[in-house]
Amino acid sequence: MSQVRQVGLLAAGCQPWNRDVCAASGDRFAYCATLAIYVYQLDHHYNEFKLHAIMSEHKKTITALSWCPHNPDLFASGSADNLVIIWNVAEQKVIAKLDSTKGTPASLSWCWNAGDAVAFASHRGPLFIWTISGPDSGVTVHRDAHSFLSDICMFRWHTQKKGKVAFGHVDGSLSIFQPGNKSQKHVLRPDSLEGTDEEDPVSALEWDPLSTDYLLVANLHHGIRLVDSESLCCITTFSFPSAAASVQCLAWVPSAPGMFITGDSQVGVLRIWNVSRTTPVDNFKLKKTGFHCLHVLNSPPRKKFSNQSPTKNHYTSSTSEAVPPPTLTQNQAFSLPPGHAVCCFLDGGVGLYDMGAKKWDFLRDLGHVETIFDCKFKPDNPNLLATASFDGTIKVWDINTLTAVYTSPGNEGVIYSLSWAPGDLNCIAGATSRNGAFIWDIKKGKMIQRFNEHGKNGIFCIAWSHKDSKRIATCSGDGYCIIRTIDGKILHKYRHPAAVFGCDWSQNNKDMIATGCEDKNVRVYYVATSSDQPLKVFSGHTEKVFHVRWSPLREGTLCSGSDDGSVRIWDYTQDACINILSGHTAPVRGLMWNTEIPYLLISGSWDYTIKVWDTREGICLDTVCDHGADVYGLTCHPRRPFTMASCSRDSTVRLWSLTPLITPLQINILADRPWEEILGNTDSAIEQGAPPLLCGKVSRDIKQEIEKLSGNLRVKKLRWFSECLSPPGGSDNLWNLVAVIKGQDDSLLPQNYCKGIMHLKHLIKFRTWDKALSVAPSVSVKYWKKLMQRRADQLIQEDKDDVIPYCIAIGDVKKLVHFFMSRGQLKEALLVAQAACEGNMQTFHVSTPKGPSFSDDIYKEDFKELLQEACRELAEWYFQDGRAVLAACCHLAVDNIELAMAYLIRGNELELAVCVGTVLGEPAAPATHYALELLARKCMMIPACFPSVGYRDLAADLLLMTPDSELQLVKLCAFYPGCTEERNDLHEKCKLPTVEECMQLAETAHADGKIFETIKYYLLSQEPEKALPIGIDFIKEHISSSDWTLDTIYPVLDLLSYIRTEKLALHTCTEARNELLILCGYVGALLAIRRQYQSIVPALYEYTSQLLKRRKVSVPLKIEHLSEELDAWRACTQIVNPSSEDSPYTPPSDSQRLVYAALLKRLKEEPLRGIVGPDYVTGSNLPSHSDTHISCLTGLKIQGPVFFLEDGKSTISLNDALMWAKVNPFSPLGTGIRLNPF
Repeated sequence: MSQVRQVGLLAAGCQPWNRDVCAASGDRFAYCATLAIYVYQLDHHYNEFKLHAIMSEHKKTITALSWCPHNPDLFASGSADNLVIIWNVAEQKVIAKLDSTKGTPASLSWCWNAGDAVAFASHRGPLFIWTISGPDSGVTVHRDAHSFLSDICMFRWHTQKKGKVAFGHVDGSLSIFQPGNKSQKHVLRPDSLEGTDEEDPVSALEWDPLSTDYLLVANLHHGIRLVDSESLCCITTFSFPSAAASVQCLAWVPSAPGMFITGDSQVGVLRIWNVSRTTPVDNFKLKKTGFHCLHVLNSPPRKKFSNQSPTKNHYTSSTSEAVPPPTLTQNQAFSLPPGHAVCCFLDGGVGLYDMGAKKWDFLRDLGHVETIFDCKFKPDNPNLLATASFDGTIKVWDINTLTAVYTSPGNEGVIYSLSWAPGDLNCIAGATSRNGAFIWDIKKGKMIQRFNEHGKNGIFCIAWSHKDSKRIATCSGDGYCIIRTIDGKILHKYRHPAAVFGCDWSQNNKDMIATGCEDKNVRVYYVATSSDQPLKVFSGHTEKVFHVRWSPLREGTLCSGSDDGSVRIWDYTQDACINILSGHTAPVRGLMWNTEIPYLLISGSWDYTIKVWDTREGICLDTVCDHGADVYGLTCHPRRPFTMASCSRDSTVRLWSLTPLITPLQINILADRPWEEILGNTDSAIEQGAPPLLCGKVSRDIKQEIEKLSGNLRVKKLRWFSECLSPPGGSDNLWNLVAVIKGQDDSLLPQNYCKGIMHLKHLIKFRTWDKALSVAPSVSVKYWKKLMQRRADQLIQEDKDDVIPYCIAIGDVKKLVHFFMSRGQLKEALLVAQAACEGNMQTFHVSTPKGPSFSDDIYKEDFKELLQEACRELAEWYFQDGRAVLAACCHLAVDNIELAMAYLIRGNELELAVCVGTVLGEPAAPATHYALELLARKCMMIPACFPSVGYRDLAADLLLMTPDSELQLVKLCAFYPGCTEERNDLHEKCKLPTVEECMQLAETAHADGKIFETIKYYLLSQEPEKALPIGIDFIKEHISSSDWTLDTIYPVLDLLSYIRTEKLALHTCTEARNELLILCGYVGALLAIRRQYQSIVPALYEYTSQLLKRRKVSVPLKIEHLSEELDAWRACTQIVNPSSEDSPYTPPSDSQRLVYAALLKRLKEEPLRGIVGPDYVTGSNLPSHSDTHISCLTGLKIQGPVFFLEDGKSTISLNDALMWAKVNPFSPLGTGIRLNPF
C-alpha cells in the first residue's frame, strides 16, 4: 500500500490558446489545461459538480475537444503532436488513437451524420474524416473541403442537416459545404472588408439549432451577424453598447428558442441576446478578465428538489416570474433563459453559471494554465503556498480552501523559480526566462525591485537567504551565480564553465552556498571571503546537475539531482559522495529534505514520479505516480513537516501526507511513551535500523513548551503533535472545537477560528438578510403571514433565491432550512438553523386552532433538531467529499461527540480519533477504545516490524489504555509469532498465564464444557490449532438451528480468526482453514449488511459462494441459500437507496421480504451506533493520473487510494479494504492471510 497519501489537489485552469477547449454533455462538462483534460460530473444528491477525472495522454498542447453527440461517455481531443484520441469518460480510458495525422488537428469535431467518425483539420486544411471502427475504418479527405485560400479558424457540422458543414477563415470569410449542393468557398465576408486584403478572423461560429440554414458568426473586429447559408445574405448585424467590446465566443441556448449568449474578450461580461433584437437583452459582469470560450449545457442540471406542476403557462420558464409585474422595461420583458453556461476566462478561470438564477453554481478561479516549475510555503504561515509557472504568474494559495488569494501582475514570460522573503516580509523573489529577476510585494500587489545582471539569459533558480535577509542569489544560463543585496548591490559573481541551474543556501552556515552546473559538478562557495573560487567541487554525476539541497538537520550534508536520473548525497566534511539513490528513469528535478527525520529525502522527476528515500541505506520507501507529467517542485513547511506540496508540468499542485511513513512514532506519542522514544538527536537517528525519531526545531519547541506547563500535560502534548503531524483540511478547526467543548476561555481561541466551522454557542452575525427582518406588517399578522407563506411556496417551486427574505420575514425557519438543503446549499442551511437557535431571527408564533401558541422552549427544541439535521447533512457532504475531519467538526459544533468520533474512524483518521477522544474523555470513550483496537491491529500486522519487541509492546500498550481489554490482549498474544520465551514475555506484560499454563487451562476448560475458555487458552498455548475444530463445530452447530443470531457466534469466530498465520497454513489444518474462511466470509457479509457497507456485501457473498464451490468442506451453508439472501437484500434495500434516478424500480416479492426480515432478526443492532455507514478516506475523490487499477471485488476502476492484496497484483480500493477488514479479517483472495489496510 502506498505510504504517501494524497490529501489535496489544485486543478489547473483552462488554457487560453486554442478555441474549442471546453465542451459539455448531459451532466458532465470538460475543459482542457495545456496537457490534460478535466472532466466534472454532477453529483445529483448534492446538486453540485465535482472533479471526476483527469485525462492525460497528450504530451504536447491540446488543441481541441469535442463531445460525441450520440454517446455521452465519449469525447475526442487533438494535440499539437499530431495526435487524435477518443476517450471513454465512464471507464476513464483511451479507446482509440490516431497518430501522425496530416498536420496538427487545430480544429476537431464529431461528425453529426455518422455514428463513429471524427473530423479534423489543420489550419491550412483539408478536412480529414477518421472513421474509428467498422468496415470503412480509416482516414479519408472530405470531397470538397480542401484547397482553401485562407487558413481555417474553426468548422461546425450542422446538427440536423446531414453532412452540412461551415468553416470560418482568418480573412473573415465562410465556406459552406452540403452534399448535393454547390460548394460555397470564401463567402459572406463582413461588408467592411470586401475588396480589401485586411484580415478579420472568424472568432465564433454556431448553427441555429432550430433552422437548417441560419448561422451565427462572430468576427474578431466586426462583431456578430446572423447569416443565411442558402441565400448567402446577412439577416441581422448585432450591435454592442460600446465600440470597445469585442467577442471571441458565443453559444445558442437550446432551452430558449432564438436566444444566444456571448462573452466579451476584454472584460468578463456575459451578454444575453435574442435574434429579434440587435442589442443585448441583458448584460452581467462576471469577472474582471475577458472570456475565452463558452458552452451551454443542453440539459440544465436537475434539482433534487423539484415539484413543478406540468400545467404551467407554456411561456414561463422554470426560473421566470409567474406573472411579470406591470412596470417592466422592454429589456426585462424577456425572461432570462434557464440554462447553465460553462465559462472559461483568459486568466484560466473556469465556472458554471446559472443564467436563470444569476449565480455561479461552480467557479474554479485563477488556475495555472501551464507547467508549474516551483512551489514554496510562506515561512511564517504554513497555510499559504506560492507557485511559479510557465504562464508568467506567481500565485499564492490558501491550502485549506485550495483557492488563490493573490496573483502577480503577469506578463513576466516564463517564471522558473521563486523564493519567499524570510519571516513576515510578505515579498516573493521570482526568476524568469528572459526578463531577469524581480521582487513582488504581495500586499502592495506590485513589483518593487528588478535585477537585470544576467541580461536576457534565463535565470533558473533564485534563493533568498533566510539567515541573512539582505542577500539574494540567482543562477543563470550565462554561467554565473550572482549574490547581491536586495537593493541590487553585487557582492559576488561566481563564474562556472557552463550554465548554472540550481543554488541553495546552507541552513546551518549563513555564508555557504552550493550550486548545480551543466558541467555535471556540484560546487560549494564561501561568501564571507572575497575569493570567487569554490571551496569544494563534487564530481560523479554523468549528466548535468540541476537542483542542490542542503540538509536542514545534518550539517555539511547536501544532495543533488541530475539528468542522469540519480540523486547523490554528498558529505562536505568527508569531501565525498556517501550515497547514490538510483531508481528514477529520467532527469531529477524536485528535491526536498524532511525537516524532522534527518534521513528522509523526497525527489521528483521527469518520469512523472515522486520517490521517498531512506538515505541511510539508499532504499526507496515509496513511489508515487499520481502526477501526469514531469514533477518539478517539492516543498514542506517546518511547522507541518509531514505535509508536502508538489507541482508539475501537468499544471496541478498536489498535497500529500507523509505521516504513514512514521506510524510507530505517532503511536509512541499516543501511547504516552517517554520523550527518548519520540525525540532524538541527528547522530542516533541516522544509524542504520534506528526507528524514526523527530530531530527538528518544531518537535523540540513542543517539548520545551510542555516542560514549562503544569497540569494536564498529556492534552497539550496530543494536541500540539497532532497539529504538527496532521495535513491541512480541518485538524486545527477540530482542536479549536474540542477546546470549546472542554470549556476553554473564548478569548484564547485563535483569530482564524471564525473562518471555520464554529461551535453552536458562538453567535453568528446574520448580516445577509437584515432588510427582511425589519419588515413590519401593517395588516393583521395572521393574514400577512398567510400571504407570505403562499408567496414563499410559489418561489420554492420556482427554485428562486427570492424566497429567502420571505421565509425570514415570516420566521419560517424550517421551510428555509429545507429549501437550502434541497439545493445543496448546506452551509447556508446551517447558518439559518444556527441563527434561529441563538434567537437571531424573528419567529412569529401564530396561535393555532387547537389553542394558544407554543412556548418558546418548544420552538427552541424544534430549532435544535433542525440544527442537528443541517449539521448531519453538511457533515455527510464533507465526508462524501473525502474530508472526514471537517465532517467531524460539524458534529462537534453541535456537541455530538459520538458521531464526530465515528466520522474520524470511518475516515480512517485513527490516530487523530484517539488523540481527540482521549482529550474529550468519557463521552468519546467507546469510539476511542474501538480506534485503539484498530490501531493495535495496525501494529500487529506490519510484517517486517511486528515480531520486533518495539511493535509488539506498542500494540499491547495501546490495548492496555482501554478498560476490560483482556480479550483484546488475548487476541494480540494469540497472533504473536515469536518463540516461546518471547511469547511468555508478552503474556507477562498482558497479565496472562504462561504458554505452558494456558495448555493446562485449555484442557481443564474443555473437560468442563466451557467452549469460549477452551478456545481462548488453546490459542495462547503451543498448539493453537487444537482450538479450530472445537470453535468451528460450535459455530456449525449453531447456524444449523433456525433461531441463531450473529451475537452468539461472532465472538467465537472473531477469536478463532486470530490464530497465528503459520499454524493456519499447516497441511493438517486445510479443511478447518477452509471452513474458517467460509464462515468468516458469510458472517462478514452479515456484518457488512448491519454496518451498511453496501459496496462490499455482494463481494462477500460471492467470495463465500466461490469457496463453497471450490473447496472440500462440510458447513451447513448452501450456495442457493446465499444467492437467495443476497437477492432479498438487494431487493429490499433498493427502496431506501435507489441506485440510479432512471432505473425502473421493482418492488421486492413477498418471499424476498420474508427472507430479509429473517436476516435482520439475526443481525440485531450494531453496538457502536455511529460507525454504521461506508468508510471514506481522505483523498477518495481525488482523481489520479497514474495507472488505472481495476478492483477485483467490483470490476470497476478505482477512484482514490488503492490497496494491493498479498499477490502484489490484485487491487481493491482502500475504502473497500478497510470495510472488508472490519467485518472479515481474511484477504478476498482466499489465502488465509489477514488483511491490514489501517
